Formats: sequence, C-alpha cells, structure tokens
Amino acid sequence: MKILLIRHGDPDYENDSLTSVGQKEAQALAARMAGVPIDEIYMSPLGRAQQTASYTLQVKGMTAVTDDWLREFDVKQILRPDAGGRRKIPWDWLPQDWTRDERFYRDDEWFLNEIMEEAGVKEYYDHVVSCFDALLASHGYVREGRCYRVEKPNTKVLALFCHYGVSCVILSHIMGVSPMTLWHGSCMAPTSVTTVVTEERRKGTASLRALGIGDISHLYAAGLEPSFAARFCECWDNQDERHD
Repeated sequence: MKILLIRHGDPDYENDSLTSVGQKEAQALAARMAGVPIDEIYMSPLGRAQQTASYTLQVKGMTAVTDDWLREFDVKQILRPDAGGRRKIPWDWLPQDWTRDERFYRDDEWFLNEIMEEAGVKEYYDHVVSCFDALLASHGYVREGRCYRVEKPNTKVLALFCHYGVSCVILSHIMGVSPMTLWHGSCMAPTSVTTVVTEERRKGTASLRALGIGDISHLYAAGLEPSFAARFCECWDNQDERHD
C-alpha cells in the first residue's frame, strides 16, 4: 500500500484559504495527480487543505472523506519560552530554545518537556497516530509494536491532503523518531508530496518507508517557483523573506 501525504498550497492563514499563488500550485499538483492511480482520498477539514484537494478531485472525478484528525497539529497550544505568555503552535520553537533540552531528540522523551506536558501535546499526538493506525487497519495493516501485521496485503494508493505539522507527526510515528527533529529538521513546501509505502519483507509483517519527502517536481514542471511559506529567512537581513 502507498500513502501520499500532500500539503496544502500557499496559504492565506487569516482566511484559511489559498493565495492566488496557492491556487496555481494546486492546479499544477492536480495536473500531476491526473496520471497517478489513487484509490481513496482523505482530507483535513480546514479550508486551505480542502481547496487544494478540490482541484485534484475535479480532475480525477473523485470524492473525498473529511477526517478531523488530519487538521493541522495546532489544537494544543504551548507557552513558548520566547512568546511572553502568548500561546503558540506546539511545533514551532526557536532553535536556541528547544535544542537545550536533550529529551526533545528522543522518541520516548520529547513529550516530557514541561511546556509540552502543560499543554497536553502528547495526548493529542497519541490521538492523531491512533487515527492513522485505524485508517491503515481498515485497509488490512494492523499495528503491532513498531511494525504492522498484514491481514489484507494490497497495493492501494491513499492520498491524504493535510498539513506540515501533522505530516511530521505521522512520519515520526512511522520512523520511531521524535517529531521535534522532523518539525525542525525537515521542510515540506506548499503542495509538496511525501510518499510512504509498505514493505512486506517477510510474509505477514510490514513496515512503512518514506520513498520521498516534500517532492515539488510538479511545480518545476509547471514553471512555478516553490513559495517560501515553508521556510524562514535564510539570513536575518533578507527582509523579503519570512521572519517570525
């Protein structure tokens, strides 16, 4: 089985929709998806993800299932050390703050940080990954330990239109790594496609492997530069690039 984690297009966060650039990105993505066999499509309830998915749904003549657990991973907000008492999304910290706590690098301790504990981030993390595992179980792959028992082997393709933060949560669950290292050490540009596939090296037991993370080849094929929404300024003095 193959799972496509697809980030929404360039966002207008204030209106929870796509910018004009994001709409062009979503159209380029749809052109690519037209030639990709997809069996089922799931999407976040948030507007920017649904609008991104709409172009692919139209091209493929499909409908999608909306799942709340695919929404961005910002339901539990934290008192980030530099934010002066204002709550922020849990996965965007300043590097000089989060890297001081070695627990953040460990898959079994990242959630023990006092700020994460106060916000109940691990409980919501567990909810998201349990929903992901339930989706896989409904398609014949049942989580056992860190692998999956194969009850109905298949080569279906599932497309999940969602967000960066929640995609990293899913990948951390698959890879057995701290989500903090993925949130801060990887990048998925708008409309990027992350491909995860099952591998059944011994009959009845499967693991999941990422074949590619954050692929944006469809943007280059359409003559589009990737938007900067996934990144922060390369140099502090680059005023035309996104700062905090």
